[in-house]
Amino acid sequence: MLNLSIEHLKTAYRNGTLTPTQLTQQLIAVLEQPDTHAVWISRFSEQQLLNMAAQLEQRLADTDLNSLPLYGIPFAVKDNIDLLGLPTTAGCADFAYQPTESATAVQRLIDAGAIPIGKTNLDQFATGLNGTRSPYGIARNSINPDYIAGGSSSGSALAVALGQVSFSLGTDTAGSGRVPAAFNGLVGLKPSCGLLSTRGVVPACRSLDCVSIFSQDSTDAATVLAVAAGYDAADPYSRDRAQMAVQPVQRIGIPMADQLQFFGDAEYAACFTQQCERLLSQGYQLVEIDFAPFLAAAKLLYSGAWVAERYHALQPLLKRSPESVLPVIRQIVEPAASLSAVQTFDGFYQLAAYKRQADQILSTVDLIMTPTAGRIFTVKEMLADPITLNNQLGYYTNFMNLLDYAALAVPSGTRADGLPFGVTFFAGAGHDQGLLAFAQRLELITKPTAEMTR
Repeated sequence: MLNLSIEHLKTAYRNGTLTPTQLTQQLIAVLEQPDTHAVWISRFSEQQLLNMAAQLEQRLADTDLNSLPLYGIPFAVKDNIDLLGLPTTAGCADFAYQPTESATAVQRLIDAGAIPIGKTNLDQFATGLNGTRSPYGIARNSINPDYIAGGSSSGSALAVALGQVSFSLGTDTAGSGRVPAAFNGLVGLKPSCGLLSTRGVVPACRSLDCVSIFSQDSTDAATVLAVAAGYDAADPYSRDRAQMAVQPVQRIGIPMADQLQFFGDAEYAACFTQQCERLLSQGYQLVEIDFAPFLAAAKLLYSGAWVAERYHALQPLLKRSPESVLPVIRQIVEPAASLSAVQTFDGFYQLAAYKRQADQILSTVDLIMTPTAGRIFTVKEMLADPITLNNQLGYYTNFMNLLDYAALAVPSGTRADGLPFGVTFFAGAGHDQGLLAFAQRLELITKPTAEMTR
């Protein structure tokens, strides 16, 4: 598999041992192989990619590498995010349109020299955490295709895990930027809400949606975040998020033992115990916290007023062509049509109470660690019980945007069958850089020396 680490590629470009055209030619050979994991919905043609590489090399003639921090770095874009030159489908052909410009976050990456390869598969309208809800094919796990890839940003995670791009953009409303990371051995950054502009993103829950980042490690995620983040006056949900100073981490909160759920996966439970033991051996203090307010907030996402946001986004299509929306998606969103304004305000009031409690708990530790997901399912299991199992996938993720936290999913061991396990660290909004710095320190401790010096 190609070494597509951002730092590796930047070093090669700097040394003159590689050019964007040469890398693009190598990637084209990889991308010509059958797409057995259902990664892509659309891609730029071979000639278009080569033209982009040549134009980038011409840009370098008029500037220097320091002004193009992502020079020649290939990336993928979830197909609910606009990329000029390719249709946006959100996983639904009848919804598809041709954008007139790229989404703000995408354009910032291109302006920094990154090369967009194409648009990736997703759970339709970003409604799901499993990757099986797409008319463009079931996204299959990068390690064992009998298992799910996770969703809804399934294709974006797979493109990185399968060595087809250096990084990718997903979206995260309920965990879509974290669950696929855990199931494919990647880093998944869910930034603070509003830190990356969502202008040019097909909304799921517009008030909660985040553009997320998949990468091989936390250093690459930090590099991409530095380029993509920033206030966008044209996006009413963009926020001028000042980053908190990076503080030393000592006290790490974990849910009380009786609040942990692994849904029958004893190996995932053992992996989490091993992660706790590693942190203790490195001198960190683990503090059991009451996870109840976080879990209570999570239930609001799909059983309360916020489902109405998903219905709002799909209402025109549901009225015009309801058969275009997958039955499982309709089953989730259509009941929201009967929600009243009183019920909506009830949800707001409940969330405010849960957030007050959760913030107080979070203030007693430096950050909180949970499993990213309690269990991974086979494709067959997921198709047999799509609603129940998808809800289980969101046990540790659904509260994050409702409570306005920053989160980072990182790899943390494997099951005996080789499937990866991951944990998520989270903290208050504005602690994105602190989470990344903490994860980078952990990676230096746990990665082999060869990886550290690549």
